[in-house]
Amino acid sequence: MRFLADESCDFAAVRALRAIGEDVLAVSEFERRSVDEHLMALALAENRILITEDKDFGWLAFAANRDSPGIILIRFPVSAPATLGTAIQQILTGYGERLHHSFVVLQPGVVRITARPRGD
Repeated sequence: MRFLADESCDFAAVRALRAIGEDVLAVSEFERRSVDEHLMALALAENRILITEDKDFGWLAFAANRDSPGIILIRFPVSAPATLGTAIQQILTGYGERLHHSFVVLQPGVVRITARPRGD
């Protein structure tokens, strides 16, 4: 799978995905102060699932009906970053292709997947 890690994304997620051979483009490595709409367009153009901690992407996906290859919203408390890498690897193993064109909320011990309609 291919991923785009928003600059708000904890880099532990990027390292964990790269460690298992996934293609991860990390925004923090090439841009500062990115614009959410541009990241959604980049994810769509490059068929990358967006990984973020920014709840605004939920608004873009549902209220603004922006199409995307999928979004993973990470909601880990500051006290639980050590388990983030393992959790992100586990959702790939457990859910794989279900992540495409879905909105996923990843919390410690919880994964919620909502299939969403594609934008117009």
